[in-house]
Amino acid sequence: MTIPFQPLHDRILVKRVEQQEKTTGGILLPDTAKEKPLQGEVLAVGRGAVRDDGTIRPLEVKVGDRILFGKYGGTDVKLQGNEYVILRETDVMGVIG
Repeated sequence: MTIPFQPLHDRILVKRVEQQEKTTGGILLPDTAKEKPLQGEVLAVGRGAVRDDGTIRPLEVKVGDRILFGKYGGTDVKLQGNEYVILRETDVMGVIG
């Protein structure tokens, strides 16, 4: 899938990983009871953060990484009918697996 978006500097484009439809006890959750997932897959990354001396510090996350990010971090956007989140690398708590 090609996305016509290239993040700048230390920003990354993430697709949220959908949460399960059922609880572990087997109860189906309606859409209104679901929270936005805090995990996602990195789809695009910027070149890196610009340091004070003008050099670029490459990002630690890469395309394909599954990440954990904060509940209130980032900006929700819609591209080609799909929902994504644009985050700064500092909003990422860690890489999963």
